Amino acid sequence: MILLAHLLLGATIASKIENIPLAIILAFLSHYFLDFFPHIEYRIENIKNKQWSKSFPDFLRVFLDFFSGILIILLFAGVQPIIFAVSLFSILPDGLNFLNLIFKNKLLKIHFNLHEKIHFLENKKISVFWRITSQALIIIISLILIYLGRFFPPSF
Repeated sequence: MILLAHLLLGATIASKIENIPLAIILAFLSHYFLDFFPHIEYRIENIKNKQWSKSFPDFLRVFLDFFSGILIILLFAGVQPIIFAVSLFSILPDGLNFLNLIFKNKLLKIHFNLHEKIHFLENKKISVFWRITSQALIIIISLILIYLGRFFPPSF
């Protein structure tokens, strides 16, 4: 799943749940929930293969994805630091996977393996149309809920 979808769902959670620790936990868990659905991801093979001299385009994709998510949250939710902070927890699992590439650590490896198992539908024959549609729906629904959150404060 692209970072944009994760960030927007994290922002949605932050805009709907007043209890900050609960919002952080749910935003973090939302990452795994979204990764369960069939989706497409952009290629970052140079990063995965530690080919750092060739990885600039991969890092650029990640940066543009991340930055577009932050920009869209800003446009739809306004400047609300708590929404940005909670949304960052929704991409933390991918950050842990990146750290696993750099540092060999048992806990990071366990997390990486768990994260990969959640993507088990990745190898199923599901058309690109449905993989893109699942992400588009998540993004659209999140945007609507974030925008409405500006007018209807959290209820729980």
